[in-house]
Amino acid sequence: MQTKQPIHILVADDDLDDCLLMKEAFSESRIGNSLHFVHDGEELLAYLKHQPPYSDAQCYPTPGLILLDLNMPLMDGREALEKIKADEALRYIPVVIMTTSSAEEDIIRSYDTGVSSFITKPVSFNGLVDIVQTLERYWLQIVELPLGAARHD
Repeated sequence: MQTKQPIHILVADDDLDDCLLMKEAFSESRIGNSLHFVHDGEELLAYLKHQPPYSDAQCYPTPGLILLDLNMPLMDGREALEKIKADEALRYIPVVIMTTSSAEEDIIRSYDTGVSSFITKPVSFNGLVDIVQTLERYWLQIVELPLGAARHD
């Protein structure tokens, strides 16, 4: 049996409080995977393509999982998801939408575009910890990811 390599997780969310809560939920859940944060769709794509200021692949490794908010400035999560899934080098990275939206149109559009999962953000910290633990179990322990999505650059 092959040992799973730890993957890097990239969180794209413009709400700094939500980012802090996400970081605390990962810590509370004792998940040791590295977390990186970007705050809009343009930063997300620059990170994924190792463009400045994310040129150093050692400091900004290719993520094995992206947690994406839909409502961000400059380029929202919907457009960023379309660009990720249209890019041959990026499309195999699993993307999980984590957003306040529960609009049916957002859910359908996200799945049509190729999102791996759609989760409405919980209202409580305990709810977030539960989701993070479920994500960890499913995406980091159970699922087999393609090597390109989980590689260490």
